[in-house]
Amino acid sequence: MSSRLYRAVGLMSGTSMDGIDAALLETDGEDHIRPLGFLSAPYDATLRAALKTAVKDAADCPKPDAARFAEVTRSLTLEHWKLVSALLAKAGADIVGFHGHTLAHRPEQGWTWQIGDGDLLAQLTGVDVVGDLRCADVEAGGQGAPLLPAYHRARLRGTGGGAGILNLGGVGNLTWLGEGDEIVAFDTGPGNALIDDWVSETTGRRFDEGGTLAANGEVHESVLDTMLDLDWFDARPPKSLDRDDFGIAAVRGLSSADGAATLTAFTAETVRLALAHVPATPTRLLVTGGGRLNPELLRMIETRTGIPTGAVEEIGWNGDALEAEGFAWFAVRHLRGLPTSFPEISGPRQPVVGGVLYRARSVERRMST
Repeated sequence: MSSRLYRAVGLMSGTSMDGIDAALLETDGEDHIRPLGFLSAPYDATLRAALKTAVKDAADCPKPDAARFAEVTRSLTLEHWKLVSALLAKAGADIVGFHGHTLAHRPEQGWTWQIGDGDLLAQLTGVDVVGDLRCADVEAGGQGAPLLPAYHRARLRGTGGGAGILNLGGVGNLTWLGEGDEIVAFDTGPGNALIDDWVSETTGRRFDEGGTLAANGEVHESVLDTMLDLDWFDARPPKSLDRDDFGIAAVRGLSSADGAATLTAFTAETVRLALAHVPATPTRLLVTGGGRLNPELLRMIETRTGIPTGAVEEIGWNGDALEAEGFAWFAVRHLRGLPTSFPEISGPRQPVVGGVLYRARSVERRMST
């Protein structure tokens, strides 16, 4: 007997802090996956600044402190509600998967922290919400990240092994898929975060559009070697990172273009080093996340790894929607009691059904809440 199909909305606010993605998916939480819609909205300058401040302040917290960040949590949730409402105006949904925004990620201390009020979102939308999708993984001994490789595996199942899915958001992570369900997945290092921070500091722009700044600079290999001289790159998976585990201090003193080129090469080199931890060299690297829109970054990855590298659009996926789709898929798996994280991906002691279900008490959408 076939499983029930659900219409699920997935929401993602990534570590690049550029905005919110919302995807509508028809899925059974297993192999039936049919994208139905996608919307994205950038953060305004006020909320982006508030998030940046919150991330910086959370770095000093010994444990999550919800009360301290109540105001930015509410503002973030209301922005998610606006986008969900716009998506639901086109079609209904059975469930919402709400990732929230990561303030700090400390699996070595037994916690990870994503802000976002799942109960408030459920009441505003009138749709049940599954939130807090990472904590159960960490509580079971896992890294809490990356989670999306399970969705990558479901999307690619039956297409044969050999592909590598490279997600380049603020942090980079790699999904290696072999024959059948064989999978290895882990964070690789910085994705766009350091490049964005450098470009913002030296030019006032938010990111290196089209990779043009880096393309006009020179990679300082000696600086790059210093940045790569860390035991973390030799550590075997599972492993994960926080956005600010790396910084841009090493390139200060370089020109804006040379710093951008060196940091772009740093991301590319971390991908090359990551390949030492997979059973076989991927036949190609398919890139999702904002990094796929940086042709200079893709060129450097292909040059330094020797592997054909291109955007996931080459196989018909939407690289903007992929993470949001994954959290829609996870929400349905939570409803069905299916695992959302796995020992071979993020490292929990056993498969874990993650997430917390927030029931909508009213279908009324209340601006005054």
